[in-house]
Amino acid sequence: MVGLGFVFGLWAAARRARAVGINPDHMYDLVFPWILVGGMLWARLLYVISYWDRDFAGQPFTDVFQIWRGGLVFYGGLLGAVLAAMYRIRKLKLPLWKTADCFAPSIALGHAFGRIGCLLNGCCFGRPSDLPWAVNFPNNQIVLADGSYLNHAVHPSQVYETLLNLGLFGVLTWLHGRRKFDGQIFALYLISYALIRGFTEFFRGDYNVLSQPARGILTPGQWSGFVVLAAGIALMWILKRGAKPDVKDVPSAK
Repeated sequence: MVGLGFVFGLWAAARRARAVGINPDHMYDLVFPWILVGGMLWARLLYVISYWDRDFAGQPFTDVFQIWRGGLVFYGGLLGAVLAAMYRIRKLKLPLWKTADCFAPSIALGHAFGRIGCLLNGCCFGRPSDLPWAVNFPNNQIVLADGSYLNHAVHPSQVYETLLNLGLFGVLTWLHGRRKFDGQIFALYLISYALIRGFTEFFRGDYNVLSQPARGILTPGQWSGFVVLAAGIALMWILKRGAKPDVKDVPSAK
């Protein structure tokens, strides 16, 4: 599902790039291998750091590299992808923020696919729920702190985030052709996703249900969301102040 997310996200980004005068081939160059490798490495790195004591301490070191068993943190992947993209964009001498705007809606689209993968894998599951749309995972899938198993329906938190990401993709795609300055769509993505993640985290049950200590009032995703939200607001403010006025906004000479 992560692979499908990259494919469809790249396809959409290439179409937007062509519309703003950027060679679509540069989008493929950025994703393969730069964004793909940078994103996956940092997503795995942050997961290993976050869950070292639970999943990796005392285990063979090769377990660190077994990403096919699950274990990726989105915010780590976002950071790694952004750093790798910035390096390659500079080498290709592409317009940084215009290129970032081409990719921003695709991040939401790709993430929607990734969350479906979470649902299929059984990770990032929700809190116990008796709502009609609650989902049941196979017996003995979810381990409780006392070593027993959770055999109860839970919120489909992965589906919640999938639907919200698809909605965000649609909104950002619509706004891309109506943006007022370069970088606006990327900054808006950061702000919007931080709010989406903060909301869906209230339905997450894996932080305190799995055999690990409770994380307090806010989840790690919500703490990280505060940082991303602040970065998005700051970026929006900086880029808007430095943006050149639209032609229609320039008063005519008399």
